Amino acid sequence: FSNLNLLLLIFEFNKFYLQLRYFLEISYLGTNYHGWQIQPNSITIQGVLEDCISKLLKLKIKLVGAGRTDTGVHANQMFAHFDIYNKINGLDQMTYKLNSFLPNEIVVKKIFQVNNKAHARFDAVSRSYEYFISTEKNPFELNKSYYFKNRLDLKKMNVCANLLFNYVDFKSFSKSKSDVKTYNCKIFN
Repeated sequence: FSNLNLLLLIFEFNKFYLQLRYFLEISYLGTNYHGWQIQPNSITIQGVLEDCISKLLKLKIKLVGAGRTDTGVHANQMFAHFDIYNKINGLDQMTYKLNSFLPNEIVVKKIFQVNNKAHARFDAVSRSYEYFISTEKNPFELNKSYYFKNRLDLKKMNVCANLLFNYVDFKSFSKSKSDVKTYNCKIFN
């Protein structure tokens, strides 16, 4: 073991144990964004948040989200985390400042320090997805629900939806090359 290897090992050890991890609780209307995850030549929620937080803290921040959303999808409650070496004092004040220059469609509800091993994606205990269908044309629901002009047979729809309770493995709904540990999901009514 050379001295250089030992120094690198000590540096990596200290880097992990001296890092502070902060979670953000956020909400957003995704209508004007290309989803959560940063993509080349596209405006994304993650990109806007990373840019604003980095400017506020005057250092480059990388966010890790609890999940991803597609283009135009909204999130009522989403969590993400970032790591830094300096303690952030006045988290409520930082939240206020951050929200003052974020676009109106993105809100940071709260910033809080967590254990540096806590992970926004892998420690999430549940995720919920809601899909809305409207049978009335309503301009206020334009980007929040799917407008279906014809009559819906709710009885048949519920029979079909109840079939999902018979399944646990939802691999067929997942990306083919994913780093998830399991495709098992429990569906709640």
